Amino acid sequence: MDASTIPARPLPEAVAAEARQRLDRATWSMRADAHADRADALTSAHRARRSRGEKHPVHDFLFTYYGYAPAQLRRWHPGAGVLLADAGERAAWRWYSPGVAAGSAMPDAQVFATEKPQLAQLIRTMLSRTASRPGQFGCFGLHEWAMVYRTPEHRHDVPLRLGQAGTDAVVDAGELRCTHIDAFRFFTPESVPRNRLAPTRETQPQLEQPGCLHAGMDVYKWAVKLGPLVPGELLLDAFELAGEIRVLDMQAAPYDLSAWEVEPVRIETAEGKAEYVRRQRAFADRANALRGRILDAWLGAPVP
Repeated sequence: MDASTIPARPLPEAVAAEARQRLDRATWSMRADAHADRADALTSAHRARRSRGEKHPVHDFLFTYYGYAPAQLRRWHPGAGVLLADAGERAAWRWYSPGVAAGSAMPDAQVFATEKPQLAQLIRTMLSRTASRPGQFGCFGLHEWAMVYRTPEHRHDVPLRLGQAGTDAVVDAGELRCTHIDAFRFFTPESVPRNRLAPTRETQPQLEQPGCLHAGMDVYKWAVKLGPLVPGELLLDAFELAGEIRVLDMQAAPYDLSAWEVEPVRIETAEGKAEYVRRQRAFADRANALRGRILDAWLGAPVP
């Protein structure tokens, strides 16, 4: 079904700001503590590297690109419409509202939609439309190769696994099918006209599709932007998926990452292409499941 035929889902301004669930202090505090422990475990390696002044070309990406610090990631929220008892300190937090009961507070989807109407509409559109489309699985990760095509200047200070000539030859022999603007915008001038499409920010809602690794990582971005409207456990699920996708993205890239013990997925071979597509399909399924869970937590209904 084409995304243009999907019935529009109501944004929260048309929904009464009533609690869907109530949690007592002991229950939500336990969840908050468990969330912080899980977040600390997920970010421990990054924090250790940062303390030593070390950088990692694969794993630092989620923090530098999405700009969400480990301290922010460890703060738990219950999700839209979940009332927290004895949480008066949260009543003044952004996109929370005081509850009816004294000292209670709740993430309020109406407040978010009123303050950020364009962002709310964009996130709803991106999550639901992307999930509605069939995935495309013929790109083989060549977007990263297109970013270094026929240029001596590379985004990452890492040697090319096949050298410049070998890397260019892989692009010449393949077909660029990138649908994601935030990958396409880093293509070299020589690779831009080789791409089947010319994605723009304006066409992003029409082109985004679940087979794209970057779209899968961006599920985490949308969860971050919704802030307290997304349960903390779901945010960390999206973070974990984004981290796994990032690994494949760079394994399939043209860089020699052996110094960081990253084994390549050699997409210049038939075997490498098959492995890439197999993992790409699994990530697409997981990302779509997360899109549905985010929409459900935020708007209270499954993906149409």
